[in-house]
Amino acid sequence: MTQIHTTRFSLGQVVRHRDDAFRGVVIDVDAGYAGAVGETGDVSPEQPFYRVFAIGDAGGFVAYAAEAVLEDDADQLTVADEQRWFTIDAKGHHAPLDMRLH
Repeated sequence: MTQIHTTRFSLGQVVRHRDDAFRGVVIDVDAGYAGAVGETGDVSPEQPFYRVFAIGDAGGFVAYAAEAVLEDDADQLTVADEQRWFTIDAKGHHAPLDMRLH
């Protein structure tokens, strides 16, 4: 039986990796993830995972991260990053310029 977990982050929400590996926007949620433990060994597979459109020095990339390693990003994104990479709806949700949130 597959368990479905409640997610802490929503589509379009700005998050950052707890080790500051990246900052970005949630573009997909895998709430029923049941895979293996992460590389560090401290990530339980019994939690939601997220696809995050992240911003790096060389441009944007997609990261797949466990909920336990993500945090709400109170600092948000710079105005320059928002204008370069995202559209923002009336509720403040971000979406990559070339992707639609579903």
